[in-house]
Amino acid sequence: MSHGNFGGTMLTTTIHYGLLIALAIALVVAAFTDIRSRRIGNWLNGAIALGAPLFWWASGLSLWPDMAWQLGFALVICAILVGIAFIGYKMNVLILGGGDIKLLGALSLWFAPLTYMQVLLIMSLFGGAMAVAFVVRRMVFKPKTPGRLPYGVAIAFGALWVLALNYLPEASHVALAA
Repeated sequence: MSHGNFGGTMLTTTIHYGLLIALAIALVVAAFTDIRSRRIGNWLNGAIALGAPLFWWASGLSLWPDMAWQLGFALVICAILVGIAFIGYKMNVLILGGGDIKLLGALSLWFAPLTYMQVLLIMSLFGGAMAVAFVVRRMVFKPKTPGRLPYGVAIAFGALWVLALNYLPEASHVALAA
């Protein structure tokens, strides 16, 4: 894969890691805005989704079949998420908020299927721990207003964990293990 006379591999590597840093920052912003207002803005989810094709290019994915498969995977994930939202709506139960669903959909553009499943696993474990702490807090302090769990925090945690495990340079893995 040639990128002209602009440093080729070094340029794409710099863009690759720059985009991963931007994604990490966006995930932290998503978590904090979800904590503060129980909302994850469409502008943020849109920016995450729009960054994915640049990440594909910087990662060296071919238009066919790599990018097409990634887009197809994201469409399947989005269909499943819309189905979950619809079931929750019909049952009058908020399973995931709209921002959470959009964030999970946008992230499906960034991760290969097996890596995305890692995100879901870590997100679910951390989200379960958050839910237990949330219920215990409500039982102990008995707040008068109903609260909603900011699940964007669990989504961001899962994605950041998987980013650290799978996308940091090798030297960082040694430092994390030590």
